Amino acid sequence: MADKLPATRVSIHTDGACSGNPGPGGWAAVLLWKDTELRLSGGEKNTTNNRMELMAAIQALEALKRPCAVALYSDSSYLVNAFTQGWIDRWRAHGWQRADKKPVANVDLWLRLIAAAEIHRITWYKTKGHSGDKYNDICDALAVAETAKQKDSHKKS
Repeated sequence: MADKLPATRVSIHTDGACSGNPGPGGWAAVLLWKDTELRLSGGEKNTTNNRMELMAAIQALEALKRPCAVALYSDSSYLVNAFTQGWIDRWRAHGWQRADKKPVANVDLWLRLIAAAEIHRITWYKTKGHSGDKYNDICDALAVAETAKQKDSHKKS
């Protein structure tokens, strides 16, 4: 991360959804910069809710074209706590094992997210899901719609 504060400030709101766990899932992000709003979403046929939460943050951060000061909002304790409560540092220090000696789930996505996050200066915020937060509600609706697309495409296959 650069020592200087990035001039570009961006707010990112993310959410993931899954029907069954595992099952078809979707992720979504809304990026806000000045007067610009960018909505991103996608999905996978066989995934978990946690993977979709991580993918939303990954896709949003990878969409940024330069180092930014980011306020990232998520209703996922799994995502936010990993950064704010030092889980990632402990997992790395212990060879990607949890305290109970079991392997950390989703290491592939955690590594990708760490690489995307290191470029920026991020402040992580836990938001309450399904509570009337405008952008969380938008992300939830987009992620659920992507989940439905994955269900439909799975039925047709």
